[in-house]
Amino acid sequence: MTALGFLYPGHSAEDDYPRIEQLLASDIRVDVVHTDIGEDAHRVDALLRMGSAERLAEGVEALRLTGAEAVVWACTSGSFVYGWEGAHEQVRTLAVAAGMPASSTSFAFVHAVRELGVRRVAIGATYPDDVAQLFADFLRAAGVEVVSLRGSGIITAAEVGTWGDEELFALAREADHPDAEAILLPDTALHTASYLAALEQHLTKPVLTANQVTVWEALRLTDRRVNAPELGALFTKEPIVQV
Repeated sequence: MTALGFLYPGHSAEDDYPRIEQLLASDIRVDVVHTDIGEDAHRVDALLRMGSAERLAEGVEALRLTGAEAVVWACTSGSFVYGWEGAHEQVRTLAVAAGMPASSTSFAFVHAVRELGVRRVAIGATYPDDVAQLFADFLRAAGVEVVSLRGSGIITAAEVGTWGDEELFALAREADHPDAEAILLPDTALHTASYLAALEQHLTKPVLTANQVTVWEALRLTDRRVNAPELGALFTKEPIVQV
């Protein structure tokens, strides 16, 4: 059994995680600990407070009690808002506090893009434009070419959590670009786990979503490889034979 730990802010699309655990169909346990979201706002000052070391440290003890072998801060905006260097420091501090390998959803996107071997991406963000631009800047700092960027102007994670498949597919379609080799949907408040295979079939290219890459990143940290086609192309890069 491999136990994966996630610090998830508030309550929006956390039900993606048991769904992903089900789709992995392996000896993998997914444990989610909720952190204090504070002010629910896709605004730089609120996001910086949400991703502070103090807020993350509050969830670490509960996570250790689950037996987790790695922890991922399951929040994209609450990590890239710190910038490339600041996000590294955030993860280093989390790893020390937790006593285990750590990462964040922002770095999960970078590593997933590299895993797929793509360089040019399109972004479909639920965030306001200024916050969406910070995610594009983060990816560019990692050497990823952003060929298109679409923000949606949604202020709260709570509102994003109410979106269904209709809004999700519309966001992905509107974000797509002919030059993009993959489409990135960066909000962990967005329900995507049940729609990944259909999204990729519809758009005919890989789609990376926040909760999907977050779980994949935890697997990467624990050296696990799982083939799970229902979770998209990212999960078909692994060997078919698995424990």
